[in-house]
Amino acid sequence: MTCMTTAVSIRLPEDIAKRLEELAKSLDRPKTYIVTKTLKEYLEEYEDYLIALHRLNDKDDRLVSERQLAKLGR
Repeated sequence: MTCMTTAVSIRLPEDIAKRLEELAKSLDRPKTYIVTKTLKEYLEEYEDYLIALHRLNDKDDRLVSERQLAKLGR
């Protein structure tokens, strides 16, 4: 399966660029791999955060107790 890619140009502070370069060398991976993996994980976490924040602020969303949540997980 081929994945479509898009070129993106960014400017990094020198210290971050140096850390990225060193990490890429130590892992024997391209910088693109590290940036893509890191950005993907960050976006997933931030999207989860936004969903949680929305639910927290939604007055019509019912709260579930820890006990109720445990029952749901069974």
